[in-house]
Amino acid sequence: MRLSLKEKIAYGLGAVGKDMVYMLSASYVLYYFQDVLGVSAIAMGIILLVARVFDAFNDPIMGVVVAKTKTRWGKFRPWLMIGTVTNAVVLVAMFSAPPSLDGAGLVAYAAVTYIVWGVTYTMMDIPYWSMIPAFTEGGKEREGLTTLARSAAGVGSAIVTILTVMCVAMLGNAFASSGKDTITNTYSSDDMNYLLYIVKTDEGGYATPDVIEFEDTADIDVTVTGTDKIFDGIIDVTSDNANVTITIDGMEITDGYAEFVKGDIITDEEGNEIGTVDTDPVLVLYVNSDIYETIEQSNSIKADVMMESTLEVERVGFKYFSFIIGGLFVLFITITCVFIKEKSSVDLKTASVGQMFKALVQNDQAMTIVITIVLVNTAVYITSNLLIYFFKYDLAGSDWQTNYTLFNTFSGGMQIISMMLFFPVLRRIFNTLQVFYICIGSAVAGYLILLAMSLAGVKNVFAFFVPCFFIMAAVGMLNVVVTIFLANTVDYGHLKNNRRDESVIFSMQTFVVKLASGIAALVASISLAVFNIQEDSEISGSYSAVIDYIESIKVATTESIGSGSVIGLRLVMTITPIVALIIAVIIFKNRYILTDKKLSEISSRLRLREN
Repeated sequence: MRLSLKEKIAYGLGAVGKDMVYMLSASYVLYYFQDVLGVSAIAMGIILLVARVFDAFNDPIMGVVVAKTKTRWGKFRPWLMIGTVTNAVVLVAMFSAPPSLDGAGLVAYAAVTYIVWGVTYTMMDIPYWSMIPAFTEGGKEREGLTTLARSAAGVGSAIVTILTVMCVAMLGNAFASSGKDTITNTYSSDDMNYLLYIVKTDEGGYATPDVIEFEDTADIDVTVTGTDKIFDGIIDVTSDNANVTITIDGMEITDGYAEFVKGDIITDEEGNEIGTVDTDPVLVLYVNSDIYETIEQSNSIKADVMMESTLEVERVGFKYFSFIIGGLFVLFITITCVFIKEKSSVDLKTASVGQMFKALVQNDQAMTIVITIVLVNTAVYITSNLLIYFFKYDLAGSDWQTNYTLFNTFSGGMQIISMMLFFPVLRRIFNTLQVFYICIGSAVAGYLILLAMSLAGVKNVFAFFVPCFFIMAAVGMLNVVVTIFLANTVDYGHLKNNRRDESVIFSMQTFVVKLASGIAALVASISLAVFNIQEDSEISGSYSAVIDYIESIKVATTESIGSGSVIGLRLVMTITPIVALIIAVIIFKNRYILTDKKLSEISSRLRLREN
């Protein structure tokens, strides 16, 4: 009996939910712990990779557990439900790190929650994909459901990719401001001297080389409102961590932004921050050309700057956003479990872990696809991990969050369209092998265009839609294609090894996707550390840093991080994925043999064996 529309929708909803959760972790856990909470980038990279090594043992074991499970609800649905509920709980815990933690305690918290998150995700992911052969016929129906599930997964990924930054800001602003420890401090030129710089911005909000410096002729009041945290070691207030209102000579600046430093950092011999010293504040105001010209003609300036701290916004926002995503995850998987039944009897012979690894080694086609998936996903995840830093610190500007969301909206939409429209169209013209090569070529071309544009200093977010089209269209179709390839290796292994290893093979898919995210996170972490890409790198909290920054503006070095860091970030985002994709093609072309003709032959031989 063919699958009903209700069953297809139910299965697809499960994919939406699980990939929402996965994308939140894969794309934002590094940013959350490194940029928001301040954990060392290298420490986070090691944690993410170690978690994936741990999965090398956990995932196959889970495959055995699924294979041995026998209940009236089937082999797969009980573990699908258990894994979903526990994973949702751990997800919320992971993005709800206690604010009192710091240093080693925060690193330990990140390590434990992320490893447990990976374990519980495996409990759900393996049975989800292993269900496909158990309630579908082979061939067209299986390929159609796989395409549907991958398309639905793309929808889930796109939802999180598009909404996270804006939803985190909205939820954080709604809940973080409810604290009772709010403090207001006012810094006035009547009480202390100021270093004041007025920087002219272009139409995109980026700093230009035009700078005015005021000293004795400035009358300034800066009011900073925040929690105890802002006055306890955190001395920089910027438009990234505060809502800013600027009034200059009675004119309210609606498109300006500001940086405010109220002290110098004291460090020990090892460079660790041990406190601050109260010194004269430094204020940098960014204004458009009209305001700049007005100020330029004045001999004095009177300015009022109101800065309401949002330092806790992202931390609190991620907590509540993870709660929402986790809740939707549980709801969608529940629908899957209610409406999906195991229609066909799939004999999953159990094996020891050693036997399972031996079976995988013997299935050379499964191993080929596994390696291909690792390389393809590593390329994609390197870019996705670094993309938020690219917008925040390279393209920068006062409106980077809106531009980032806009870009991700196009990116996510393109991925969905490619799975639901481009793939079916290309599949009518080409076989799956040809579609695979087309996708790799498209992705490489997109990365080359991205590299050329970023090195040329392109700042317009809409221009980046061009490479995004080629990359994300390819990624969407590749998600479908490699899953079809992996499902095909089950029949190949059945014929070769006389055993169907759905759980084994699909447990490897879970492992390799997470392994790819771990490798990508380590590469991204090393890049962030090597190139010194981090929060508040623009003004690091000392007079010398401010002066160096202003001098760099004057010579047209307008990036929000150093030029060397900018170039390094761009190269890692583009060259590394290209290399990974090229290696994937070489391995795949030389080792994969499951053409449509070969698969038809395998199906015929299996039917003869069964008869």
